[in-house]
Amino acid sequence: MRILISLLLATSAIAQVGPDYERPETVTPPNYKSVIRWRETRPLDSLPKGDWWRVYGDAKLNVLMERATAHNQTLKAAVARFDQARAGTGIARAAFFPSADINAAITTQRTSPNMPSAFPLGGLHYVGPSYNVPIDFTWELDLWGKIRRQVESARADASAAASLMQNVLLGMHADVATNYFRIRALDGELQTVRAAVGWRRQALDIARARVKAGAGSELEQAQAETEVATAEAEVSALQNQRDQLENGIALLTGTNPSAFRLGGNASFLPTPPGIPVGVPTDLLERRPDVAAAERALASATAQIGVVKGNFFPSIKLIGHGGYLSGDSANLFEVSSLNWNVGPSISVPLMSGGKNRAAAERSRAAHDEALANYRQAVLASFSDVENALAALRNLSTQAEAQHRARDSAQKAAEIAHARYEAGTSPYLDVIEANRSLLATQRACATLAGQRLIASVSLIKALGGGWDQSLPVTVPVATADPAARGSTAEKKGFFTKVKGWFKKD
Repeated sequence: MRILISLLLATSAIAQVGPDYERPETVTPPNYKSVIRWRETRPLDSLPKGDWWRVYGDAKLNVLMERATAHNQTLKAAVARFDQARAGTGIARAAFFPSADINAAITTQRTSPNMPSAFPLGGLHYVGPSYNVPIDFTWELDLWGKIRRQVESARADASAAASLMQNVLLGMHADVATNYFRIRALDGELQTVRAAVGWRRQALDIARARVKAGAGSELEQAQAETEVATAEAEVSALQNQRDQLENGIALLTGTNPSAFRLGGNASFLPTPPGIPVGVPTDLLERRPDVAAAERALASATAQIGVVKGNFFPSIKLIGHGGYLSGDSANLFEVSSLNWNVGPSISVPLMSGGKNRAAAERSRAAHDEALANYRQAVLASFSDVENALAALRNLSTQAEAQHRARDSAQKAAEIAHARYEAGTSPYLDVIEANRSLLATQRACATLAGQRLIASVSLIKALGGGWDQSLPVTVPVATADPAARGSTAEKKGFFTKVKGWFKKD
């Protein structure tokens, strides 16, 4: 018996069915095609990977990010999923060790006088109590590495859950920053349109005065009234957009929209900061979604070995021992002992094709995970290139738009002076003012779009550039009703006492 057990243990330490995981080779370009103007020679090492938004130097944005990290419900759900996956690893590891249970039973029984027996019972039977206190012992030997593959898969799943948690965190922070900069751009537009309402009302007052003095026409007055009403309508439309974005930030920060207010700030939006892009190969380590896809592939590879282990015999060491008696007075005497121990061997003979179908499914799941990983890699490069192109093109567009705004300002001043001199109709003033308003609003919109594009670039790069920092679980405010909170982690006897408390 000892020789058999030693042989089995030695075999299980070597044999392991299923393929070993190797990360697939990925072809990466030497550099990004749109990186000419946006790559810096020195990365911003002073800024941690997690707090990438601090490059914008906006105190209000920093506060919003902290609130979102502490209270966002989607992030809390992602953390809970990571905790589940981490606990799953412990469940898988438990299969390495023996298990033992005490199944005590007190029964009243009657034995059959006709039961099979090595000697004639002669009608003898037993009616009475039975006291049984056994210990059942089971230990499955990992002869073919099936359990090791299961643990390998569980660890990969936990790592993937950690990456997905970081991806949720990154996406949530990017959404907060995007909505915030959209609101700031709308604040700039609102300031411009409200100013336009003011001077259009002044122009309306002038037109009315000219009509009363007989120097103007009712057409000019009607045109001025139209311009005032149009500007007021634009204010309402912009305010509606702002209110919706404000409610979106409230949702991201885990706040009731009715209790959330984000004060207006019409100050000029800053130029997007320089972002250290690095080289494309760094992207495979930075992007949490790529890391999650790669870990999912590793888990699927290990599952092939788990399923393949079903084709081989399973050997368990089982034992049963304890006390059995018909009288509680002598239950724990030596004479009441009974036990049995030995190996149990299960050899698969027929399964109706179930094991073969399971193997085919595991291989197909691996191929799916492989395709998802390669798609994640391609998508990551595409996201970076799109963000770099947007930054470059928006910068050029903003320069041209600023020139158009300056020209429109001069044209509006000339049209107004000529109208007052009586050499041009009021329609020229209206057209010049419309052009000026449109270019001013476009400048504010482009300023916001450039900042949003920089946020998209940071998100596409994986949320930062300092790769030396370990992956950490974000610190969120605990929900009092959450079962995983520290308030629920009580001792066994404390819980038992709670069962008997009366409401």
